[in-house]
Amino acid sequence: MPRKTSIPRWIQKAKPKPGALHKQLGYSIDKPLPEGLLQEIKEANLGTSVRGHHVTPLLKRRVNFALNVRN
Repeated sequence: MPRKTSIPRWIQKAKPKPGALHKQLGYSIDKPLPEGLLQEIKEANLGTSVRGHHVTPLLKRRVNFALNVRN
């Protein structure tokens, strides 16, 4: 008998906006986003700039989601 787990399965319900992070960072959808840039944004403080991109809460959420889905 299969066990029921209490692990929330939020990723199945997530509805990301395709291409929103690429557009916000100014990259073409055809090209992958640089891993180093995503890591720098993730570690940056709010309000600072990373490679010319202003770090906002929305940007950090999108980057965090992209890194979680990528790995």
